[in-house]
Amino acid sequence: MKSFSFLINSNIYISFAASVLAIETQIQLGMRPQLHPYVFIIFFATLFEYNIHRLILVLTNKDALNHHRHSWIKKNPKQFYFVVFFSIIGFLVSILLAKERVLIALAPIGLLTIFYSLPFFKKLKYVFRLREIPFLKIFLISFVWSVVTILLPIIQSNITYDIGHLLLMLIERFIFVFAITIPFDIRDISDDRVSGLKTIPILIGQKKSIVVANISLLLFTIICLVHYPMYKLTFILPGLILSTLTTLFFLNNKTLRSLYYYHYGILDGTMILQGFLVIIFFYFLN
Repeated sequence: MKSFSFLINSNIYISFAASVLAIETQIQLGMRPQLHPYVFIIFFATLFEYNIHRLILVLTNKDALNHHRHSWIKKNPKQFYFVVFFSIIGFLVSILLAKERVLIALAPIGLLTIFYSLPFFKKLKYVFRLREIPFLKIFLISFVWSVVTILLPIIQSNITYDIGHLLLMLIERFIFVFAITIPFDIRDISDDRVSGLKTIPILIGQKKSIVVANISLLLFTIICLVHYPMYKLTFILPGLILSTLTTLFFLNNKTLRSLYYYHYGILDGTMILQGFLVIIFFYFLN
């Protein structure tokens, strides 16, 4: 349990999820799954971004360490700073192995995610962060995850793909991440109200937000059922459908929602599960 706690709190777990989705993209593009350098770039970039957000929060607001969500940092400061250092070194090493066009594509996305977390100051007075633009947070998260885990494999491959195929992949990834991110906004509803941050749960309530998440997953399934037979990639469907069914169960099970690791363990884990299911069916059905 301590090892799992470390993986969750250090953000290694969520970074692994990003890498698995990138490998899933390889299969969706008709490639064989492989540990390409950009997979490691995505891993270390995710690890750095998620931890730099927490580092900035800790450095600019010492009281944040008293929040239960950051208690692990308070109890394990050396481990936290080691992970930040590890992510920087890993990222620098991995970019040396990547093609220049991959780095060019990653740069604006990286800046966007940093500005999402980084507070802007004017004469030492707080102004705003991008994440505080009303309703932007969930859409920005879904957009960045979709672009990073899909476009980088495309750019690296240097192959021209059907634009319709790529757009459908982006839409599917966006919708799936959007659906599993809604419960995070539900969890944060009290803190977001205090900070004045506008989110979907604050606008329409918690129950309706879960309905939106369910509808999103249904839409995801419908698009997949049309998409992959159209491009003769039906072997991908079983993995995606199983992924949708398990995610629907996780979203709507009240018992699971009360678990300590529900958000960072189970919901983040749905991305890992989807990637592994697609990989498994690739080898069994393709």
